[in-house]
Amino acid sequence: MKVLLIYCNRFAYTPTEKSLDSAEQITKGAEYENTQVAFIQVEEEDAGNEKSVKKNLRNLLKWIERKNQPQHLLLHSFAHLSNSKADAEYTKDFLNYIEDWLKERNYSVSQTPYGYFLNLQVEAPGFSLARVYKEF
Repeated sequence: MKVLLIYCNRFAYTPTEKSLDSAEQITKGAEYENTQVAFIQVEEEDAGNEKSVKKNLRNLLKWIERKNQPQHLLLHSFAHLSNSKADAEYTKDFLNYIEDWLKERNYSVSQTPYGYFLNLQVEAPGFSLARVYKEF
């Protein structure tokens, strides 16, 4: 798994093109302020080490939330951090699990539309933990 965390003063997206035929139809975008965006690459080998990978990601997201204190966590499937890609269905289920786990613990969390290319607007400040990269 590869994760790029970017704290954003403002983050907005608009769906532009479906990349998966099975993705539900979405036309509306969203905008967030004071949000921590997690660009997540679920890799093929993560399925064989799922329990550990989920735990590491949960801990990373809890840690960055404590450090940056965003109003919202946003999960974004980002299949551009590695050549290894997990199956699309597995990746969606994985992200759904992480979102549900965080919501059960009262985090404000959501996902960008899965299976879409998105126009992104990113306003990210420059401080030490505004950008964090982790792989496990």
